Amino acid sequence: MADRELTFEIFRYNPQKPEVKPYLQTYKLKETTGMTIFVALNQIREEQDPSLMFDFVCRAAICGSCAMVINGRPRLACKTLTKTLPARIKLFPLPVFKLIGDLSVDTGTWFRHMSLKTEAWVHTSKTFDPKAQEERMDNETALKIYEAERCIECGCCIAGCATANIRDEFLGAAGINRVARFMLDPRDERTPAEYFEVVGSEEGAFGCMGLMACDDNCPMELPLQMQLAFVRRKMASIGIGYKPGKGIKLA
Repeated sequence: MADRELTFEIFRYNPQKPEVKPYLQTYKLKETTGMTIFVALNQIREEQDPSLMFDFVCRAAICGSCAMVINGRPRLACKTLTKTLPARIKLFPLPVFKLIGDLSVDTGTWFRHMSLKTEAWVHTSKTFDPKAQEERMDNETALKIYEAERCIECGCCIAGCATANIRDEFLGAAGINRVARFMLDPRDERTPAEYFEVVGSEEGAFGCMGLMACDDNCPMELPLQMQLAFVRRKMASIGIGYKPGKGIKLA
């Protein structure tokens, strides 16, 4: 495998130069042992085309910035080994997100909007005391919260989601996962009605088509469909049975 010559067909388009229409540009590269798409792109940019645009930070599947569509599937460039792919590799930017240029997209604006829309912070009436002992939490609850917190906001689940590709305001699996995280948190004091306002609509838990592309494409292998099922079940019980003044437990 390490002796192969790889052919990369890479999407090229600079929104700052709209007169140049989008096109595919071909590059050839000698495959090396342990090569990832991230390594290949850096080699192409350093040796063949310094104008090629793509994103990276950590190269360790932590930051999520190098996500792109690799042979038709949203993946992380730093985590995708070329040896797992055929010799001809096609690279496109993630859909849904605003294109910066070539393979680079603006996921930050989308996730910032999602965080504000879901009010992704602990809602509490308690006054923070920096000298007080940290509030204890049982291990089972902490692990459930940690599972949701493993999301690196790469956008792969959003890019592969049919609903997100046709509805601009859909929260997607990442947004619903974020809501689930705070539903599980015993420190959050939001009422069932307040959660319903955030995610109890077709823009939230009821917009999913159930195609499971989020699960299939998540590089962190998060149980996103389970999180959706958890949130949807809670929202359905609130929508059917919620009455003002009557509490419904969320967990």
